Amino acid sequence: MGDGSVTPRFGNMKALLGLVAGAGASYGLYKLISGGSFKRNKKSAANESPGVRRSSQPSEVTLQPGSLLARVSGLDVVCPRPVDVASGEIIHQSPGNLEPQHLKMLLSCLQTSNNPPDRCRILLTLGNSAAFTVNQNLIREFEGIDIIAAFLSDPVAEVRVQTLNALNNLCMNIQNQEQIKVYVPQVLELIEMSPVNSDLQLGALRLLTNLSVTDKHQHLLKQSITLLLSLLVVSSEALQVQAVKVLVNLSSNPDMMDDIVQAQAPASVMLLFDSRTATAVLLRLLTFAGNLKAWRPSAQVANELRRKQDCLFRVMLDESSQLHGRLVQLLSHPDVEIQSQVARILT
Repeated sequence: MGDGSVTPRFGNMKALLGLVAGAGASYGLYKLISGGSFKRNKKSAANESPGVRRSSQPSEVTLQPGSLLARVSGLDVVCPRPVDVASGEIIHQSPGNLEPQHLKMLLSCLQTSNNPPDRCRILLTLGNSAAFTVNQNLIREFEGIDIIAAFLSDPVAEVRVQTLNALNNLCMNIQNQEQIKVYVPQVLELIEMSPVNSDLQLGALRLLTNLSVTDKHQHLLKQSITLLLSLLVVSSEALQVQAVKVLVNLSSNPDMMDDIVQAQAPASVMLLFDSRTATAVLLRLLTFAGNLKAWRPSAQVANELRRKQDCLFRVMLDESSQLHGRLVQLLSHPDVEIQSQVARILT
């Protein structure tokens, strides 16, 4: 691929992917895509931009040595359709100006790529593009959500991570949530089956956080309460924050409360109500506790819940719970906001 010529079906996509080879930066492909610089010209090479020259044979594109396109065309990518577009000079571009044909090309190449690093770069670029509403809509209209979600089962962990990240950005769009919600069982399975504190778990929890911001799809997480509580006990601060964010979202919905208080809960969750718990975690945990305390079950319901061993009601809300004593101790916490949260719960 370094011999100075590539077939046209590779050239354009190689440029797109080469641009995001260093796409750890948030805007990857965007910053180098030229809006409108991919010019169609089947009749003559004279109108092509500097740095790229089309051979008289339609099967080859000659790259000018030293050009940006020549430098970024080092990836082996199979694009499913012939590309009849000559790559013009690539300039810095606003991230919001990725054109529809570029999204179509990326989605098409994602479906046919056999190279995991290339799939990661394509998904990263699509995920970055989905930070913009116009692209969120376009990807949905191009049936891209299902195309992207298919890689939740990719054998390569990093591909699954980038898939979750892309779906997370797409999930910021309410219309997109209608399509993404069908993948909740698969996302929950990823959390259960992935190593604790892995990027897979973090990406999955971020997606569930966005999906549970409104109450429309919260019912899909009814069976995940125990999983979320368990993650609070065993995971790192970053995962604890994401897990408790989901719990806060769910507990803000009165219709979810019956399922929450009946869920099995590890008794060790009480140990998190401690001054040694990270402030970012403790603040959200107190919000969760406040939502639970605001729930007022009837005497009959409370008696039924007391008969459920290890349920969250018994761990955090019953008279025998350690929560009250631990909250009192937190009144002397050095963080003023935590003190204020605790005072509100106790009054």
